[in-house]
Amino acid sequence: MPHPTRIFNTPDDMLEAWRGYVQWLEDVEKKRWPKVQYVGRDGVRVEDYPKIPYTLEGFKRYCYAERGNVEQYFYNKDGLYDDFVGICAQIREWIREDQIVGGLLGNYNPSITQRLNGLTEKSEVTVKEQPLFGDNG
Repeated sequence: MPHPTRIFNTPDDMLEAWRGYVQWLEDVEKKRWPKVQYVGRDGVRVEDYPKIPYTLEGFKRYCYAERGNVEQYFYNKDGLYDDFVGICAQIREWIREDQIVGGLLGNYNPSITQRLNGLTEKSEVTVKEQPLFGDNG
C-alpha cells in the first residue's frame, strides 16, 4: 500500500521533477555562480556561466521547494516506495555520470569529483620494522 502522503504518485512524476531540476540548473541556478574574467588590453569584464553539476542534494532541495521532501523516496524506509527504486537508481546514475564526465573534461574540480564518487586512487604502503640501533648481541 502506498504511503498516504506521497508527493509523487508514479516514477514518471519523479522523472518529470528530475527534468525540471536539470532545466532549473540551466536556466536559474547557474546564474548564481558567474565566472568573471577580464578580457583584452582594456580588461573588459566578461561573465560566463559554467554548467552546474548535478547533485542529489540539489535535486532534493529543488524538490523540497517545488513539491516537498523527497528524502524518503531515496532511502525507501519500510519499503513504502518500492516502485521508485528504479527511478531513484537512475537519478543517482545520471548524477554520477555528470560528475565523472565533468571532472574528466575539466569542467568540474577532478579531485572533488573523484572523492564524491569513490574514485580516489589508493596505494598500500608496507613498513618493515628495523631496530633503531645496531644489534649488539
